[in-house]
Amino acid sequence: MTSLQEHSEAEFSPQLLSWLTQAVEAEASDLHLVVGQPPVLRVNGELRPFDEEPLWEYLLKPILEEACPKKIFEQFLVDQDADFSMQLPIGEQSHRFRVNYFVSDQQIGACIRLIPETIPDLNWAGFPESAARKLTSFRNGLVLVTGVTGSGKTTTLAMLLSRLIAAGNCRVITIEEPVEYRYPTSDGAVVTQREVGTDVRSFADGLKHGLRQDPDVIMIGEIRDAETAQMALTAAETGHFVLSTLHTRDARGAISRYSDAFPQSVQTEIRAQLATSLRAVVSQHLLPSSVEGEKRWLALEVMFNNSPIASAIRSGKLTSIDNYILSGRDEGMMTLDDSVKELYFENRITKETAERFVNDPSSLF
Repeated sequence: MTSLQEHSEAEFSPQLLSWLTQAVEAEASDLHLVVGQPPVLRVNGELRPFDEEPLWEYLLKPILEEACPKKIFEQFLVDQDADFSMQLPIGEQSHRFRVNYFVSDQQIGACIRLIPETIPDLNWAGFPESAARKLTSFRNGLVLVTGVTGSGKTTTLAMLLSRLIAAGNCRVITIEEPVEYRYPTSDGAVVTQREVGTDVRSFADGLKHGLRQDPDVIMIGEIRDAETAQMALTAAETGHFVLSTLHTRDARGAISRYSDAFPQSVQTEIRAQLATSLRAVVSQHLLPSSVEGEKRWLALEVMFNNSPIASAIRSGKLTSIDNYILSGRDEGMMTLDDSVKELYFENRITKETAERFVNDPSSLF
């Protein structure tokens, strides 16, 4: 269940407002509120506890209940998990947050994700211009952005989608949980952003009805189940350009996980559809900077579907995909090793970080 709630500062407890203000000022990605520990920020991937006393539920629960819409909190007491988003003016700006409430050891806790107000520039994010140009050149098919939680998948989708919108002449539909980045309007582009739980019941429902809204481009926040995965493939096959995310560590894992979402009896058919409709997989990691306190650096594996890769997908021989990416550099493909080594040789990351991510540490010498 999600919902965007607009608040004034008066609706929040001074304590929560103070924590959120500090999170904004520190340019944190997340604020963690867990009973028995002080509030903790995640800044550039590192956890930073506040210099405060540990939180106790008799103090934290009323603070969180006050910040949550009544109906959602009542349902949270039943489900013991809740997701919603909220908007709050802090200083002279309005800031948006994605909120998750959970129960641990029968005590309430929360993780609050700060949603940036502006979509980052490709150059600032370290995303290769050549890859972005090719990824946004497709007129149909499926592009997947993969990575672990917190690796910037949503930001990459936003950068690619904003590029498509700026080019104009496209009807864009997004289905998100919750809506994060707000896309600016552009002459010749029509954009509809729908939030699961508020505007539509599920990703699959949003896709089903979205196909009747004359879309050129469909962005699905995440593919979580077989129904959504099948509808995304169907949309890609029928002339739409579909972008979405998966939680996997590499391109090969994305293909495996996609087909594994379905019963064994239909996986051969799904692989055949993927072989035809998949255009690219971008797998990304955010690596800590060699300079303490600076932003993390983006390391990428980029796979563009070609005849050998399509054949490997169709036959289920996915282990060969890594070699095809390696031999596909002239087609714009990129291995994670190449990306990590480039960051290391530019002194953006440490040797220790590079060794953790490359397949062959000896290649660093």
